[in-house]
Amino acid sequence: MIDPTGRTTHDAEHDPRNDALLIHVNGALVPKDEAVVSVYDSGFMLGDGMWEGMRLYDGEWAFFDAHMDRLFNSCKAVDLDIGKSRDEIRALLDETAAANGMTGDAHCRLMVTRGRKAKPFQHPSLSRWGPTIVAIVEHSKPAAGLARGIRLASVPQVRGLPHSQDAKFNSHSKLNCVIACLQAEAAGADEALMLDPHGFVNTTNACNLFVVRRGAVWTSTGDYCMNGVTRANVIALCRENGIPVFEKNFSLYEAYGAEEVFLTGTFGAQTRVASIDGKPVGDGSMPVTERIRTLYKDLVTRTVAAQKAARA
Repeated sequence: MIDPTGRTTHDAEHDPRNDALLIHVNGALVPKDEAVVSVYDSGFMLGDGMWEGMRLYDGEWAFFDAHMDRLFNSCKAVDLDIGKSRDEIRALLDETAAANGMTGDAHCRLMVTRGRKAKPFQHPSLSRWGPTIVAIVEHSKPAAGLARGIRLASVPQVRGLPHSQDAKFNSHSKLNCVIACLQAEAAGADEALMLDPHGFVNTTNACNLFVVRRGAVWTSTGDYCMNGVTRANVIALCRENGIPVFEKNFSLYEAYGAEEVFLTGTFGAQTRVASIDGKPVGDGSMPVTERIRTLYKDLVTRTVAAQKAARA
């Protein structure tokens, strides 16, 4: 049974405006209750697609270019032709946000699949009508309860080797992570702490993970996890501001003994971890994490201002 007091890194404050959203579906803005795709869609049928999560700040999609780099690289790697330029994607996101009266405190899930199939079978050549493109943009603020922190449980489900299914793909095929999440819930935790194929600490089922030991910030090598945009920004901020940071292998032993642990992701930015496998993390203070949060907020402000200036 799922713990009703459980939290996830994507918990958001309730916003009734989300009940009447307009969703972008293949070039049309459709009421939420009518936003559907075909049961023959390759994303629904096979998980054959890629997606990006982005946040809207003051009318700008923060770190838009980095998100588009990942999306276009991923689609190229699996021969999925998006059929749109970056500018065209930006325009459809802006149109969707404007139609819903949004300029900030909004989160987008942009999804691109190989499109509708002629028959309900696997071969990519059966997707014959071009890609399906959907953008869900919700009014979204992280829930206040996230400040109490997330409870993690290490789970048997691991992130796989790149030649199995490369975790660097932000693909619709998320069953690996869903299984990990179910295992964590069965252990009484909020989310899963996933190891890599060699038993080293890797990531959670939804976010990248960082630990702080003796003032230094550690994260995984990045070989077996989604190389998140927020993850990359945090590493760069540490290097630019004299905070020791290491991408390295480390074990649960070292994670249990960390003074601070936090998760990174586009939605929650930096989310505190309160415990791992029932063991409290540190003494509850988060000085290094708080400094990184401050630096990150400033980076968002500067980036959004630069993006606005470039488009002026």
